Amino acid sequence: MAKYNIGIDSEKVKGLLVNDDGLKEMIQEILNQILEAQASEAVGAQKYERSDSRRGYRNGYRERRLIARVGPLSLRIPQVREGVFSPELFRRYQRSEQAFVLALMEMVLQGVSTRKVAKVTEELCGATFSKSTVSELSKGLQRRVDAWNERPLEGQEYPFLIVDAVVIKVRKEEKVRSVSALIVSGINTEGYREILGMRLGDSETEATWREIFQWLKDRGLKGVDYVVSDAHKGLVAAVQRCFQGAQWQRCQVHFLRNVLGHTSRRHQKAMVRGMRKILGAYDRKDAQKAFEELAEELEGKADNALKVLEEGLEDALVVLGLPEKYRRRMKSTNMQERLIQEIRRRERVIRIFPNEASAQRLIGALLAEKHETWSTGKKYFDMTEYLEARAEGEKQEIEEEIQVAS
Repeated sequence: MAKYNIGIDSEKVKGLLVNDDGLKEMIQEILNQILEAQASEAVGAQKYERSDSRRGYRNGYRERRLIARVGPLSLRIPQVREGVFSPELFRRYQRSEQAFVLALMEMVLQGVSTRKVAKVTEELCGATFSKSTVSELSKGLQRRVDAWNERPLEGQEYPFLIVDAVVIKVRKEEKVRSVSALIVSGINTEGYREILGMRLGDSETEATWREIFQWLKDRGLKGVDYVVSDAHKGLVAAVQRCFQGAQWQRCQVHFLRNVLGHTSRRHQKAMVRGMRKILGAYDRKDAQKAFEELAEELEGKADNALKVLEEGLEDALVVLGLPEKYRRRMKSTNMQERLIQEIRRRERVIRIFPNEASAQRLIGALLAEKHETWSTGKKYFDMTEYLEARAEGEKQEIEEEIQVAS
């Protein structure tokens, strides 16, 4: 790996303490120095240096705007004649930004954007752009998103799956249609989170979810013990069909909302208070006791809601079968909801995707970046206790089968 000697002016360092843009200016200076060093590597010589190993010549600079979390950065990209210089800086960092800009550009080209979208696009891309430019950018980004979304899942087991969907609007056949982005995440036996894949489809049908689960299994998904999702009938049926023997946990957050939807406003505070006690119970015995207390309190006041609660309670308490340290994070799809919030933040600007490919690129690019952060960051769980408990459970099952056989 190349090493770069970076120098920062003392005034910029002081600016960190007194200037709101101090951090942005320092990052901008560092990136410009890295680009300069990469250009020198590409041509085989420093600026103005005479060298027999020179492979090209400098040809000035072009300005490039990079949208970063600290704000827009103005970078000076070295130009090279008789040589090739392609800075890697933008490729990984701006994958989601590229997808976002492409979606806006496609909207402008198809004449379905608002003036606000056109203005944002021009600021990000320059005053003009052509269909051929959009096409080439789309192909390159699509290949990278597809490579991530179709990667093999071999070499790991994924005991925990978290499944959710987000509904977006897409223009199809001159009409605006609702389509779901179906997202499946997993936690592997080493305790790291991964986003396993995403596809567009109908989130309500069993056939769609079965197709997605089979697609993941064909890519190498195995070892699934526990699946968390909301209670869409098609999704639940697909989980039971594709992951036989796995436990299904009904998302407690969705369950709470569902019960409250059947509760009059007058009694909602009491229902929330009682359900928190039920869902926060240490074991099923305590949960059943808390349910009976709530049923006694609201009898004749929220009978329909109590019926919904009782019917779904068993599925919402599956999490109590896990060791205690795993319960808080595995009782709901909150982990997945945070991904959906990121998608919503971009989708609110676009409002209606110009086509399915554009939606797939943008959502796929966002998920690919989040996947890299998850899989290379801190472990989500220490899986030791879970794997020991699973091994002990398997041992007991074998002993019981032997006793039945004898």
